[in-house]
Amino acid sequence: MWDPQKYLSFSDQRDRPAHDLMARVGAVQARRVVDLGCGAGNLTSLLTDRWPEAAIEATDASPEMVAAAQARGVAARQEDVRDWKPLPDTDVVLCNAVLQWVPEHVELLQRWLPSLPVGAWFAFQVPGNFESPSYATIRELLAQPRWRDRAHGVLRSDSVLSPIGYADALTDLGADVDAWETTYIHALRGPDPVLEWVTGTALRPVRTALDDAEWNEFRAELAPRLAAAYPQRADGTTWFPFRRIFVVANRR
Repeated sequence: MWDPQKYLSFSDQRDRPAHDLMARVGAVQARRVVDLGCGAGNLTSLLTDRWPEAAIEATDASPEMVAAAQARGVAARQEDVRDWKPLPDTDVVLCNAVLQWVPEHVELLQRWLPSLPVGAWFAFQVPGNFESPSYATIRELLAQPRWRDRAHGVLRSDSVLSPIGYADALTDLGADVDAWETTYIHALRGPDPVLEWVTGTALRPVRTALDDAEWNEFRAELAPRLAAAYPQRADGTTWFPFRRIFVVANRR
């Protein structure tokens, strides 16, 4: 279960990669533009603004996120990304921070790209922070006897390739590929900001595995560990480095 409000609490930081990703999409006109994994629909308007003549398609697997998007006026529908198939007039696909949840996503890309029309653009970004202190700290706590049996194996595994790995895979499909990585240094504020950040994303499977009392206990144990890994400055700022991987493919 996704919590749209929790996820959007860091929207300024979470949305920036989508803007950077879209800046590299070269489509001047488009018949159909897809927001694949649209979340709460807060970025779908970027597509509407850039390609106002296009049919906009927005999908997400989470009913909570779809409801939040629909409340924004986005005509989103619930659909697992694994089941999505591009329509013949699909000229642009934006997939923002979605594919890391799907271990077999390279196979999906290998299925989707050849199904797109010549000249179509497929742009996606995924977090590349699985070796970060935040993930290492969460894994260490989950390995403790108290949590080992309650939430073993629920943390998302690292299925993300390197930029070169994606470039190789998509070039082999007949696409011109622009791939890169960026480490953003997010300035977070407030009490336990890194804990609040990971609560909205990485810890979602852990939350699902625990009851309310266990979840509160787990968060109470995790908070000081994350605070030690990401110390707060005297001015109240916590620096949170976050690596992301970007890929823009233009089908030849």
